[in-house]
Amino acid sequence: MAIKEKVESYLVDLGLSYSEQGENIWTVYGEEKGLENFIVMVEYPLLVVRVNVMKAPENNRCALFEELLKLNATDLVHGGYGLDGENVILLDTLEVESLDIEELQASIDSMGLALVQHYELLSKYRTNA
Repeated sequence: MAIKEKVESYLVDLGLSYSEQGENIWTVYGEEKGLENFIVMVEYPLLVVRVNVMKAPENNRCALFEELLKLNATDLVHGGYGLDGENVILLDTLEVESLDIEELQASIDSMGLALVQHYELLSKYRTNA
């Protein structure tokens, strides 16, 4: 099965709505999984699951980044927090060749759980802009 068909069949089987954004890039609407909208993309040999968490604040950036590094080291089984431009993101990478539906579901569930568990901690850094 081609990579595109494999990923799309997994998304359908997981009951997730999605729209294709480009070649091997999907926006997934996963409110029921604890994630509002997230991106799934294939950058062979990896599949990347990514969600924007928040805009990085102008103040207290160092404190936020320290918190994120601590969470990466102690609290995340799958993936990690990062910075993309001015946006704090949470992402996970999986190998395409060995990808199965359970692995994709575990990744999505883990990210949703992390966002719920870390909401209070990270919300104190959120700006109202």
